[in-house]
Amino acid sequence: MRRALLATAATVSGIVLLLSLKPASDPASASAVGGAAPQQTAAGQSPQGGARGAGTTTLTGEAVQTQYGPVQVRLTVADGRVTGAEAVQAPSGGRSGQITADAVPRLNQAAVAAGTADIDAVSGATYTSAGYKESLQSALDQMGSASPEAGAEAETQPETETEARTVTGAVAQTQYGPVQVRVTVAGGRVTEAEAVQAPSGGRSGQITADAVPRLNQAAVAAGTADIDAVSGATYTSAGYKQSLQSALDQIGG
Repeated sequence: MRRALLATAATVSGIVLLLSLKPASDPASASAVGGAAPQQTAAGQSPQGGARGAGTTTLTGEAVQTQYGPVQVRLTVADGRVTGAEAVQAPSGGRSGQITADAVPRLNQAAVAAGTADIDAVSGATYTSAGYKESLQSALDQMGSASPEAGAEAETQPETETEARTVTGAVAQTQYGPVQVRVTVAGGRVTEAEAVQAPSGGRSGQITADAVPRLNQAAVAAGTADIDAVSGATYTSAGYKQSLQSALDQIGG
């Protein structure tokens, strides 16, 4: 019994001795271990907004009439280059619709890749391709970079305030047909306005003939889309103002 007590006492003494010799934890080491995880998390985060380019602009070309219907191209431009292209109008219905479905995506892709209107026509879609290229060129003309040389020249020789510029607004669909406005700007003000598309035929044509000249005159006088609607031409007036605003947006007006 006495030997057992002595053995137990010796064991307890040994444990106490070992505990007294154990080194204290290093606060700096603990901090380093604890700080590593937040640093790794921060490094793994992706930059916010990295995919969005600065200075993105949308430009709509003129509507080009072809044998099978109108073709109109809209471009998205960022940092001086074409990043997107789409046909907002193209021949539709029957065989024309099938040709459009095949040709337009290929033309869109070619326009973005080339950055100019010098692209190949799609086989079997001669008229659509020609209309697409013409509308594409008119959109490129609005950004002053129909070719790389023109873009470089624009950087070194800024456009003078007195130089005239023509801009075409987006097509506004109304109850009686599409309305599209084109404006000419010189010296920082609107010098001319015209409707390149407006409702036609029958009573609609009569209303257009009366309303559009008055809307054109009002647009030039105001220099903004804040103009009065023409009595009896509510839908045409609303479409005109909408397209006019989109044209002014392209020139920062």
